Amino acid sequence: MACSWAITFEDKEIWGNKDQNNSIYIHRICNNPTLRGNRYIDKIVEWAKEYALQLGKRFVRLDTLGNNTKLIEHYTSAGFNFLGIFKLTETSTLPSHYHNEPNCCLFEIDLQANVKGNS
Repeated sequence: MACSWAITFEDKEIWGNKDQNNSIYIHRICNNPTLRGNRYIDKIVEWAKEYALQLGKRFVRLDTLGNNTKLIEHYTSAGFNFLGIFKLTETSTLPSHYHNEPNCCLFEIDLQANVKGNS
C-alpha cells in the first residue's frame, strides 16, 4: 500500500462554527515511508475535490498540528489555502495526539472560488 487517508463530513471540535455541513474533511494521511516523495497529496486532493463536488459540498478541508512549515508548504503547494494557526480549546473528544499540541493549522480549498477563478 502506498498511501491511505480517512474522510469525515463533520469536524466541529476543530472547525467550530465553520463546520456548516458543506465540507469534506481529510484526516490521517499516511504514506508508506519507502514511497515518500511521490506527491500522493496531489492525487488525494484531485479525488477529494471530485468527491466533494459530487456530494454538493463547497470545501475540502484538513488540519495538522504544530507549526510545521514544511508540511504547511506541502499542503499549500497541493492547492490548499493556509488559514492560519488556531489554538484548540476543547480536545477531550479528539484523538490523543490533539491533547498534547493545542496549536492547529487549518487548510481549505474553496471549490466555488476555484470554479469562479476558472470562468
